[in-house]
Amino acid sequence: MHQSEILTHLGEERDKYFQAVSPPVIQTSNFCFRDLTNFRSAFRNELENHIYSRGNNPTVQILRSKLAALEGTEDALVFSSGSGAIAAAVIAQVQAGDHIVCVEGPYSWTHALLTQFLARFGVTHTFVDGRDISAIENAIQANTKVLYLESPSSLTFNLQDLAACAKLAQKHGLVSLIDNSFASPIFQQPAKLGIDLVLHSGTKYLNGHSDVVCGVVCGSKEKIFQIFNSEQMTLGSILPPHDAAMVIRGLRTLPLRMERVAESALIVARYLEAHSKVEQVIHPMLPAFPQYELARKQMSGAGGLFSVYFKAENLEKMETFIHSLKRFLIAVSWGGHESLIMPVAGFYGIEGREDSELPWNLVRFSIGLEDPNWLIEDIEQALAKL
Repeated sequence: MHQSEILTHLGEERDKYFQAVSPPVIQTSNFCFRDLTNFRSAFRNELENHIYSRGNNPTVQILRSKLAALEGTEDALVFSSGSGAIAAAVIAQVQAGDHIVCVEGPYSWTHALLTQFLARFGVTHTFVDGRDISAIENAIQANTKVLYLESPSSLTFNLQDLAACAKLAQKHGLVSLIDNSFASPIFQQPAKLGIDLVLHSGTKYLNGHSDVVCGVVCGSKEKIFQIFNSEQMTLGSILPPHDAAMVIRGLRTLPLRMERVAESALIVARYLEAHSKVEQVIHPMLPAFPQYELARKQMSGAGGLFSVYFKAENLEKMETFIHSLKRFLIAVSWGGHESLIMPVAGFYGIEGREDSELPWNLVRFSIGLEDPNWLIEDIEQALAKL
């Protein structure tokens, strides 16, 4: 199915709602039945029928169909946050005594899920360098059930060879999962490379307007029903219909936004790469990136994120540079219309975070929809103070 068909028509049965161009927000908690025959029929499959909005809602269902089609999977579920989606998808695959192999340096709440939450219930884990397929295989144990990937990762942008990882998971009978938030389905479709479950923080590029918190799981009908029927229905981490409508709105412009931020980010990254006060720029689509060939092989673009190591004499100088930027907001998320920075220096001076493994001269940039040359002007004046 063509991307344009997915974004503008798929799932939108306009005959049912007065030919409205935008689907209605079905803001109801409950659905009623004409008779017991319909009641019984609905309860035979709560995922496909409208009973209670914790399970299935018409507005949410339109969003699910679009997301599954974008990722090339059979079905999808949406959650009230990315961490909710990740937790439900991972928990659904394990029980006490099982083991998980996960790439090093995952999203902080994925790390917490493995090291704090699941550890309480006897699920163990091993973190590995995902760039090395042999390291992944060596970490697999007899009780391993899950291979968790994040490619590219959201700060250092390490990649995993997804096709090779999928084959490895199949060989050992593991369920493979990937956080695909960085690339979005516009630039990377892991399911087509054999990955079982594709996860997103829909808060980021999918919504794209910094006004909804959302999580996504895409996969086969079998695996999606498994997660729905247990973890989602039990824990209730659902996306409200109004939020679903806002994400549908965001999807309308997803290809255009991704094209713009990818182009602008490369312009800014190349400028910084050539600057004398920059030590290193980490961007998967720069030829200097160590995994550049793999990036080109499995992604068609890289979104608006990249990281920079600056040449700063001390933390105070680094803070001066950060505070001199006027056209970038300081924030931890990304994927909206606005350009942001997340400076590692911000985690220094917080009790319990002084031993951060990342250096204070590292800054992650998220380039938004602004004119890249306008952003470069701001960086230039700030670098003059570095």
